[in-house]
Amino acid sequence: MMQTYRHFLLHKPFGYLSQFVCELPKKKLLGELYDFPEGTMAIGRLDEDSEGLLLLTTSGVMSERARSSIIEKEYYAQVDGDIDEVALDRLRNGVLIGIRNVKYMTKPCKVTRLISAPDFAPRTKKIRDDRHGPTCWVSIVLTEGKFRQIRKMTAAVGFPTLRLFRVRFGNLLLGDLAPGMVKEVPESLFDFPRDVK
Repeated sequence: MMQTYRHFLLHKPFGYLSQFVCELPKKKLLGELYDFPEGTMAIGRLDEDSEGLLLLTTSGVMSERARSSIIEKEYYAQVDGDIDEVALDRLRNGVLIGIRNVKYMTKPCKVTRLISAPDFAPRTKKIRDDRHGPTCWVSIVLTEGKFRQIRKMTAAVGFPTLRLFRVRFGNLLLGDLAPGMVKEVPESLFDFPRDVK
């Protein structure tokens, strides 16, 4: 009998870990949001403070294919300050960040400043208020995913990230999926290349 796999899109809320088990006390885990089947795994992670699109699957093969280095992941980052073209260009061309105490030069990527702030629901924990100065939003499209990479990249050019959303993973979009909501999708939507790089 052929194995049937299941695939999900989740809008991961702020304050949740992208995992089902954690030895640390009082951590919010994905299993609190939905009754996922046994064997479900998150594809790529979003850190505890990050929000947005998280893919989950019961298929190890699909998980590997989705992590291919040719698949784009798009993030919207709210940064502290009024980012300028010099900083945007530095992000586009790659910046030096630290990964586990080793210097790493990020790959060139697509970066654009958003004309207006995206219409996301307010965060459960307030970030700061307007008296601390301006903020703006940028779109960053990567094909890699190092630990806390976008936060480290924007900090490296002088504009620390205040709020971070993943809005796209390959051809899959966050869309209007509300925080904490889960949508089961057919395997045909997980249209990832078979030749994992």
